[in-house]
Amino acid sequence: MNTVARSGVLSDAGIAGVLVMKGVGRMIRRWNLSSHAVLEVVDRLREIRAKLRQVRAVLGVRIEMQTNKLSQETKIFNSSFADRRSRPFTGRHSCSWTEKTSPIGSAIQSLGASSYAETATESYPHVAEEKIGVLLLNLGGPDTLNDVQPFLFNLFADPDIIRLPRLFRFLQQPLAKLISVLRAPKSREGYASIGGGSPLRQITNEQADALKRALEAQDLSANVYVAMRYWYPFTEEAVQQIKRDKITKLVVLPLYPQFSISTTGSSIRVLENAFREDAYLSRLPVSIIQYWYQRPGYIKSMADLIQKELETFSKPKEAIIFFSAHGVPVSYVEDAGDPYRDQMEECIDLIMQELKSRGVSNDHVLAYQSRVGPVQWLKPYTDEVLVELGQKGVKSLVAVPVSFVSEHIETLEEIDMEYKHLALESGIENWARVPALNCTSSFITDLADAVVEALPSATAMSTGGSTSEGGDQDLINYVVKLFFGSILAFVLLFSPKLYSKQNISSLFSSPLPEQKPFEITWVGYMTTSSTEMLELKSTPPRITWSSAASEEL
Repeated sequence: MNTVARSGVLSDAGIAGVLVMKGVGRMIRRWNLSSHAVLEVVDRLREIRAKLRQVRAVLGVRIEMQTNKLSQETKIFNSSFADRRSRPFTGRHSCSWTEKTSPIGSAIQSLGASSYAETATESYPHVAEEKIGVLLLNLGGPDTLNDVQPFLFNLFADPDIIRLPRLFRFLQQPLAKLISVLRAPKSREGYASIGGGSPLRQITNEQADALKRALEAQDLSANVYVAMRYWYPFTEEAVQQIKRDKITKLVVLPLYPQFSISTTGSSIRVLENAFREDAYLSRLPVSIIQYWYQRPGYIKSMADLIQKELETFSKPKEAIIFFSAHGVPVSYVEDAGDPYRDQMEECIDLIMQELKSRGVSNDHVLAYQSRVGPVQWLKPYTDEVLVELGQKGVKSLVAVPVSFVSEHIETLEEIDMEYKHLALESGIENWARVPALNCTSSFITDLADAVVEALPSATAMSTGGSTSEGGDQDLINYVVKLFFGSILAFVLLFSPKLYSKQNISSLFSSPLPEQKPFEITWVGYMTTSSTEMLELKSTPPRITWSSAASEEL
């Protein structure tokens, strides 16, 4: 921006201020305002003037930015990270929820920043010092039993969790409210069995603290933030803190080894929306590590963990290695192109190759847990495979929660309690489970390595733009949702047949026969293209249940 442009902007601001003052004067004379009201107006004008001064100061900083100098400093900054070599983090930091301590880590690989517009770093306001931020993404969970129902509402209100056809998206929040109220009692029982709440927030905070220290051990000072998708601290809270801290470069690290629409994809969507709507954040250079399951360090860490657990058996070679991964609906993979299944299968193959190179040739099985609803999920199912293995005479089994890096309800309650009980009932006599990585030092060190590797590839997530059209659309959507949501509530309250106990239980029980008819037949439909309406004419509307939702159902 040149001097002429700057003077034009400031002149417009000055003219606007004069016009506002004149308009206020006319208003005072016309309405015969009291002295108290006039003082309130004056105070308000002072606030506006202060804001204008802040805007002018920011404009001045941007105008006086020396582009050549900034380019040179950026090159020096990036080259310093390229030359920096990793050094091991020697401190031991174990999460309080870890039952077993194992020096097993996980390696994270920066697979390139998301392909956003190549907005150069020079477009970002010049600052005297680079401030690095790291944002850890996770699902979140209720801290107490009283938090279960609102947590469930946040979960099911996510369009990436229950994917409604466009025509029926106004039902998203009313449906989320209904499901959360119905499912809260059962979910509270599950959380009560593991101590009265989810340990995920505590463990993730400890991982963030350990990561900060690991980065400091590599001579990199960084602020590490935690962003939960469905509970505190929410993604929006973390984003605002990043802005207040004036971070100049950010690495986004989802704590999911494999990518899925319903986990990493949902969190990144919220993050992109928040950045796009903010002028400061839209120019912030960001590098997103999309997935990291194939890193050699991660593969070796998992192999170490499995090998150590096998040694606890009296006959290690006879034990089945049972990989239990979080499931997703088949429609996510086949209709929406979710790469989760392919990445998971490749991950298991790499782990088994590493084990075979060490002389471990045990048989292995991959199954998917946590399915819910009447739709078809990725197969084989964990519970069914456990029964089949018992019937085949398998006596020893080591369970490997391959898609989790922190202990939470799906490891502590679903695997350790439900699946263990089912396995023993089915005839399996020797049961063991490998612990989640949590805060093992080698795992945290590899997270730090990933951050350092990802920094040079950071680019702006958005170039900004007008949001007035989106705001108008949001208002229209709100009115439509309010109107039709009220109709839905009326129908549910005053139609005994639809709201009968039998129909409600058939809708939300887990699992359900796929062929069983019931009045509410939304079961999952993934169309988002322009041909959606044509497909709906021949196919009943369905709801798709996501993998994250299955944790609660």
